[in-house]
Amino acid sequence: MKFINIIGTTGSGKSTLARKLAQKRQLHYIELDDLLWLDDWQESSNEALFSKLKTAMEDATSGWVLDGLYTRTVPMIMQQVDTVIWLDYPFHINLYRLTKRTLGRVISRKKLWENSNNRESLKLMLSKESIFVWLIKSYPKNRNKYFDLMHNSAYQHIQFIRLNSPKQTESFLKHVKAVQ
Repeated sequence: MKFINIIGTTGSGKSTLARKLAQKRQLHYIELDDLLWLDDWQESSNEALFSKLKTAMEDATSGWVLDGLYTRTVPMIMQQVDTVIWLDYPFHINLYRLTKRTLGRVISRKKLWENSNNRESLKLMLSKESIFVWLIKSYPKNRNKYFDLMHNSAYQHIQFIRLNSPKQTESFLKHVKAVQ
């Protein structure tokens, strides 16, 4: 495990796991959302996103843990990744975690990513563009997409690890060997 991609629907804990795994394995942590989002909730163009992602992956010569997966980034990431960890939790767990995280961010007004000024707000939380609407729409689609990815013959050289509960994830992380 040197080039790792953590995937899962919003609220599953991808960032948390990715940071912990990167620290334990002494690998570079790459947050895909930080590469995508510009100020004021504007998305990077595909060209800009691909350039930033390529640079981040190339700069992490000792290895990386990449948090997230967008459909448009699949070819680039799957070309180099050796392990994909899918946090495939039940909907209610993702919803609970997302609610807790979002409310905390609304209250704290903390910037979401280093390279943008984006923050959660009550207005955004209750809008049609809400992360909760996104979760409801994307949860079944993402599960199908990740299942298909895992069974795609083009990616059989990649080790897929599917974790179905936070308890299973804790156990997995506990058994990952730390790099000294």
